[in-house]
Amino acid sequence: MDKRTLLSLAPVALLSACGFRLRSVPEFAFDSLYIAAPANSLLARELQRTLEGSGGKLQLLRDPAAMPTADAILDLLQEQQERAVVGLNASGQVRELQLRLRIRFRLRTPTGVEMIPDTELLQQRDISYNETIALAKEAEEALLYRNMRTDLVQQLMRRLAAAKR
Repeated sequence: MDKRTLLSLAPVALLSACGFRLRSVPEFAFDSLYIAAPANSLLARELQRTLEGSGGKLQLLRDPAAMPTADAILDLLQEQQERAVVGLNASGQVRELQLRLRIRFRLRTPTGVEMIPDTELLQQRDISYNETIALAKEAEEALLYRNMRTDLVQQLMRRLAAAKR
């Protein structure tokens, strides 16, 4: 083997030695899942899309009549957007806001055995505010909420994959 080949394989050996591996399809301890959430829940919709697009063998049940046949039920107990003023200028005008997205959920079997107890997840972002460009700040706020929802869905996916029967 020449030196060039050896040098090109060195990073691969180092990455595998440190435990690095590409993220793969999540494996769940259950084969079917029912998501019990309000009909207008944006987070539930994004979670459904993410689970369907993950390429795993998990079957998502949508019909409420099929809930008793699911291996696991994800109850989305709360999804709340909050907006708080955290900074004012000398004349009392708002200059900085904090946006929060808070969810509460639990994972259980149809018989009521908890796989993940009642858990709260919180995402928050700070945003500057200027009333002269309020429309642009409103669009930025919507984008930040969407990003927080995506982050929460990724956290939920990891927790669902770590759940044990």
